[in-house]
Amino acid sequence: MTPPILLDIPIAIETDRLLLRPPRAGDGPAVFEAVAESLTELRKFIASVPWVAAEQSVEASETYCRTAASNFMARKDLPYLLWDRRTQQLVGGSGLHRTDWNTPKTEVGYWCRTSRCGAGLVTEAVTALAQLAFRTLAVQRLELITDEANLASRRVAERCGFALEGVLRNERRAPDGTLRHTCIYARLPVTADQE
Repeated sequence: MTPPILLDIPIAIETDRLLLRPPRAGDGPAVFEAVAESLTELRKFIASVPWVAAEQSVEASETYCRTAASNFMARKDLPYLLWDRRTQQLVGGSGLHRTDWNTPKTEVGYWCRTSRCGAGLVTEAVTALAQLAFRTLAVQRLELITDEANLASRRVAERCGFALEGVLRNERRAPDGTLRHTCIYARLPVTADQE
């Protein structure tokens, strides 16, 4: 197996409407603006995005961006920001997280700016990252984990070809203290005989 640090992972991925690139120094204000707009929706499923529980600020967002850039270079985490190619607006974030390089397997995660939800941008980003995971990282399993009640996230999983493998009941708590179920979706690489 090639050591992860030697993998040539693209620092820019273009889709029809998006530019995906790792966070970098100076992105903090744009990240803060997009997250601040979306906090109410993101906090509905806080177990999936625990970082939104903290107090949000431009400084905290800039710290995230610089730490994320470092983690990307070290191959500890592969976060990408999603930029609208036409307007240059930050529309969300996605990435490949909790990678187990020995299997190899990884998990795709994402969030979308509230004003840009429902336009298929997350589906476009997840599709691009799935291709990266299978073609460049040669993963043998790509997971997508979401709250059972997060119907929008579940639709993304289904549109992107993930299969529901199971539901973990009472697996996490919502901000109001209620127990929540977690859906485990996964995709495997397409083999030559499946094409």
